[in-house]
Amino acid sequence: MRHYPMMVNLQQKRCLVVGGGQVAERKVRSLLEAGAEVSVVAPSCTEQIKDWSQEGKLSLQQRSFEQADVVHAVLIIAATSEPEVNLAVYEACQSHQWINIVDRPELCTFTVPAVVERGDMQIAISTGGQNPGLAKKMRRQLEEWVGPEYGAYTQFLGEMRQRILGLKLGEREKRAILAELLDDRFLLWTRSGEFERRDQEAEKLLQRSDASDN
Repeated sequence: MRHYPMMVNLQQKRCLVVGGGQVAERKVRSLLEAGAEVSVVAPSCTEQIKDWSQEGKLSLQQRSFEQADVVHAVLIIAATSEPEVNLAVYEACQSHQWINIVDRPELCTFTVPAVVERGDMQIAISTGGQNPGLAKKMRRQLEEWVGPEYGAYTQFLGEMRQRILGLKLGEREKRAILAELLDDRFLLWTRSGEFERRDQEAEKLLQRSDASDN
């Protein structure tokens, strides 16, 4: 089965995690970082999950899973070490809900990819649940190739794009400037910390385009 890749906005979306171990903690962390409203149901849980609960970052129910727990959730993750509990979570879900069963990839309506993050840049690697180990291996390789400078470079490009879109230029001229900013020299200046030189060159591009338009 081929998956449809997409990035999802989970801000203020209700998400349920069933389980309280290390795997569940990793799932909860990523959901919290995405701004989701997280509920956790588990008889016991890690100290980190308890801390998040005490800080008001999530809702924690320290008890066994009940079918009614899934009712209001948009996204559900079953991450317990008990296959029968994970299966019960799956069976309680409706067809319109997104469900991930950590030990049963064939039952998942979504999978969680391995991700390389550099600021706002996210690179996701998925094998469709067939081999998570390969996805993790590729993530490590990409982490070596895509350095931390890409976070600052992505931010720079985003700020420049907003400025360019506000210019009184034709679409062709705007695309030309944006394409020029993708030249490797701007990335290399970011990598070497030559931010002033990078920004000055970007300003020259804008000034030349503005002058030619006039």
